Amino acid sequence: MGKALFEQRKANNQKDNPEGQCLPRGLPKAEAFDIHKIVQTPGLMVILYEYGTTFRQIFTDGRVLPKDPNPTWMGYSVGHWEGDTLVVESNGFNGKAWLSFEGIPIKDALHLTERMRRHDFGHMDIQLTLDDPKAYTKPWTAELHPELVPDTELIEFICNENERDAQHLVGK
Repeated sequence: MGKALFEQRKANNQKDNPEGQCLPRGLPKAEAFDIHKIVQTPGLMVILYEYGTTFRQIFTDGRVLPKDPNPTWMGYSVGHWEGDTLVVESNGFNGKAWLSFEGIPIKDALHLTERMRRHDFGHMDIQLTLDDPKAYTKPWTAELHPELVPDTELIEFICNENERDAQHLVGK
């Protein structure tokens, strides 16, 4: 399962890390490490991420997750409100993203459930449940606690502009 792939990535000095190739971080890693901005409209939330100048759509118009979505780095997401908690279900991941810098894997079978709640101005709690039978023996949960960074704007981030390092990445 995922442990063998993780050990292989560690042994190979993380040479194939997607970020080293200027590829997206994917979910849920982007939620944990990227500065982002949430834009909410009726029926749709858009999350803009600074890293890689990427985005994510969360449809809140009542649709259900598709059975066979087009695989992407950020997956396909639908959300609904349970009181003051936004519950987001995501699938349709391409399985290429790494969950950590060390190479903890996620696969294309990932079903991600996020429970997002703003408990006061500037503080949010996010509970992530990862159900990925191709990588893990059972679902598991982690928490994030992002804080508002006031008086800032996202800055364009283009990884491969004048990129000269990828040719020097070597494994063991």
